[in-house]
Amino acid sequence: MKPEGLTGLYAIIDSTWVSLAQAGRYTEELVSGGVRVIQLRAKDEGSRAILEAARAMRSATKDRALFMVNDRVDIAILSGADGVHLGQSDIPLVEARKLMPNALIGVSTHNLEEATDAARHGADYISYGPIFATQTKKDADIPKGLEGLKALAPSVNIPIVAIGGITVETAASVIEAGASAIAVISDILLADDIKSRAVELISRIGRKGA
Repeated sequence: MKPEGLTGLYAIIDSTWVSLAQAGRYTEELVSGGVRVIQLRAKDEGSRAILEAARAMRSATKDRALFMVNDRVDIAILSGADGVHLGQSDIPLVEARKLMPNALIGVSTHNLEEATDAARHGADYISYGPIFATQTKKDADIPKGLEGLKALAPSVNIPIVAIGGITVETAASVIEAGASAIAVISDILLADDIKSRAVELISRIGRKGA
């Protein structure tokens, strides 16, 4: 699995906002709306429940969208996910690659040093942020803003997935600042109609996902 098509909208289903029991249904809606990359993020849930949700999401995305698991290499492997997304305190990238040699592996970064280090060690893509203030991550870094993204982009030769407080109103400006894709959580999950919101976001950034 390679990241050439990792552009557009990268949707994240976060168990803070959506119960794991509903993850499969939400995934179906997002895929129907044109989303081609979807991640499961479940920080404080039991492993069995996360695995069940991951398998439901894998079923919904099979042959239709890339499915990523946040943090949990074990869940990614057991669910047949396309890849895993690692934080700075998770299992090191080089170790994850041993367990998932053909997977798509992304790494969360917050500054130039972390971004270039991830690229040097073989990350397929990085996330970078938060771009704007976010209510999704309580311990988030200081927002980088569009200028921070513009400064980082020329130094990274792999796709950049911008994350943090991105909405329909700001989506296009983030792509213009140098991101390959935008990761969106609350602006989708809190919408009255998540499929319509996904369609609108994809339209705003002018791309059709991965």
